[in-house]
Formats: sequence, C-alpha cells, structure tokens
Amino acid sequence: MSSTTEDAIVAVWRNESVRLLAGLARMTHDLDLAEDLAQDALVAALEQWPHEGIPRNPGAWLMSIAKRRAIDGFRRDEVLRRKVALLGHELEEGEMPDLAAAVDYIEDDVLRLMFLSCHPVLAPDSRTVLTLRLVGGLTTAEIARAYFAKESAVGQRISRAKRTLTEVGASFELPVGEERAGRLRDVMQTIYLVFNEGYAATSGPSWTRPELCLEGMRLARMLAALVPGDPEAQALQGLLEIQGSRLAARADAEGHPVLLEDQDRTRWDQLLLRRGLAAVDRATALASSGTPGGSYLVQAMIAACHGRARRAEDTDWAEIARLYDLLASGAPGAVIEVNRAVAHGRAFGPDAGLAILAALPEGALAGSHLPAGVRGDLLHRAGRHREAAAAFDEAASLTTNAGERELLENRAVACRSDEVSSDASVSTGSRQARPPLD
Repeated sequence: MSSTTEDAIVAVWRNESVRLLAGLARMTHDLDLAEDLAQDALVAALEQWPHEGIPRNPGAWLMSIAKRRAIDGFRRDEVLRRKVALLGHELEEGEMPDLAAAVDYIEDDVLRLMFLSCHPVLAPDSRTVLTLRLVGGLTTAEIARAYFAKESAVGQRISRAKRTLTEVGASFELPVGEERAGRLRDVMQTIYLVFNEGYAATSGPSWTRPELCLEGMRLARMLAALVPGDPEAQALQGLLEIQGSRLAARADAEGHPVLLEDQDRTRWDQLLLRRGLAAVDRATALASSGTPGGSYLVQAMIAACHGRARRAEDTDWAEIARLYDLLASGAPGAVIEVNRAVAHGRAFGPDAGLAILAALPEGALAGSHLPAGVRGDLLHRAGRHREAAAAFDEAASLTTNAGERELLENRAVACRSDEVSSDASVSTGSRQARPPLD
C-alpha cells in the first residue's frame, strides 16, 4: 500500500469513525457489536481501497459495508430478524446516499452516544474514559496518559463500562427532563476533554490535533443549542470557540509550536472568535438573570480577556489573575493552581507566581510536565536563567508530545544563552535588558 493511500485511509477513518460508530450503535443498540462492525469496515477498506481506489464518498462506503456485515450477523440470529428487514430495506433503496443521509439524524447520533456513555449507572471516571474512547476516538494509551493512569487499568475500566451498559439495558435514546440534566455536566466535561486533547495533544509528533478540536467545538455547539438556557453550556461553547480561533496561529510555517504571547493575532479565526465572545455574553447574561454559572463560565471569561486583547501587551493580566482566584475558590485543583501561577506571575511579577507553585502539595501532578514548565518560565522572567534551564529540561523529559518537547528544549537552550549573556554583562560592568520570552 502506498503511503499516500494509507494516509488517506487514516484521514478518512479519523473523520468518519465516530459518526460511523454512533450510527451503528443507534441501529444495533450494542456498543461492542457497533465497534466490531466499524472495525470490519476499516479492514475492508484497507484491503480494497489500495487496489480499487478510494470511493467518491468513503464515509457512505464504510457505513454500507458495516451494515452488510450487520445483516450477515443478524441473519445468523433468529431473534434479530426484524433488524434484517430494516437494514435490508435501506440497502435496497438504490443509489448509495451520503453518510448524513445513510444514518438518520446523524448529528444527534454522536450526541446520543455521548449521553449514553455518561449514563448514571456508570461511575464518573468510567463515564469519561468510555466517552473519550467512543466519541473522542482516543486510544486507551492516550486516555491513560491524560489521567496519569495505567493503560491496563483504563482498558479494564472501558470494558467494564460497556458490559454494565449492556447488563442494565441502557437506552440509546436521548434522555429528556431531569435525566438529561443529570448527565449534562458529565457530557460537558467530556466535550471539554476531547477539545483539550486536540488543543495540546498528550502524545505524538504534533502539538495539536485539530480534528479533535473541531469535533469538540461541533459537539459544544450542538449541546448549547439543546439547552439554550444553561449558562455553562453556552460558556463551554464560548470557551472552546475562543481557544479554537487560535489554532492556526499556534504553529509556525514549519509546524513548530508558538506560544500565545508570540502569536500573530491576525491569524486568529475572527469568525470563531466573534461567535465565542457572543456565547460568553449569552452565558454571562443568563448567569446575571439568576441561573448560576460555574467553572466553564469563569474559564470562558478568562479566554475572552485574551481574545479581546489586540496585542499581547494589552492583556488584562490583573483581571485574569482575579478570575483564576475565583476559579480556584470554586473548583480547586492542582491544574488550576498551575494556571493561577502563570496569571499571578504576569500580573504581579514572577515571584508571585513562584509562591503559588511552591504551595502545591507534594506530589501534585506527579509525572506531568506542567509544574516544571511553568516554573521554568517564571524563573526565566525572574532572571534566574540557570534554574530556569534546569526546570525546562525537567519538563521536556516528562512530556510525551514531540512538539511540546521541542518547545521546552528550545526554551532551555535560550535560558542558557541568556545565562552566558548575563555573565558577560556582569564581567564588563554593563547590564542589558532581558529580552521578552514566552
């Protein structure tokens, strides 16, 4: 198989697999069977497309193959004869439709699958990992890294979750009323995690996985439309769209990561930014009218502060620090504290940020590169270049993403360069201004 064909198949699978799985799950009411059918369709594509070429509508082709395999299976099972008639009728309707037409209400299928995997019969952790696996398309290894957990444990958790849903006969229909409200927070958290995995990939050669960001934003819009009176759902849409507007600017022409303060803001997607800010305004208005907002609203307000700054130096870091304080008081956690350290470091000087990092509990975020990376940034801004270089080295050794590792290694090199320059300045009795970094 040529690399071009293989790349094309991989791209098609990334774009279509979630919708394929969602549609098959709705039709079969069996997650394991839906996954098996989707995998069968992928195997068929790997066997046939290199010789026959990629079909005009690859998504519909995959769905057609999966449905044919489903029919073959149903025919072997007398209990499921009714499904043979249903699927067979669809296949006899002549010209192959596109994927959207092949699966009724396909947009709802993905959201339906997400609500199913957030079923209350599952433990909160199981809901999230199952949704990330089924809807986010993340591998078990990627989920394990995101949660600092063992891959085998995550795999077992996913298997148990699917078995539990089967045992309780969980409905594949969208929940309504109180049942929907009860699952809403878990669904939002999962959409947020799917987006974040795309925005800063836990592994792989690229810093970002834009397809996951796009999927996260699409799901967030659908959810916001489903519950227009929920400020958190509106805020989530705003948060993801504002951050998503920066995707193109997060890498240079060679694909190297570019930090927020160095980004060319003319490359931000202005349509996404406007839509995101409008969603934040809706969320704020809802919260002001008496429907309480939460952590997504505060995060969206922080993102809006960045989004409204035309230049990096226009950023209202004091307001962002205040919002992070508010976030930490309502949703405390080590990741929030690390981000709060960044904000306080910018607003009130690097020592303020370092003090927040120093207060982290021992072992917090063990194995994560985040605390060391932020410590390196703050130390560099404080002129403690040697310590900063060591911190960036530590962070680079911990990240599993190649793009991020390159960024951190480069920052360590820059710190050592500044250390040499600083020593030379001292020896000649002169003092040069420290160049802005990050």
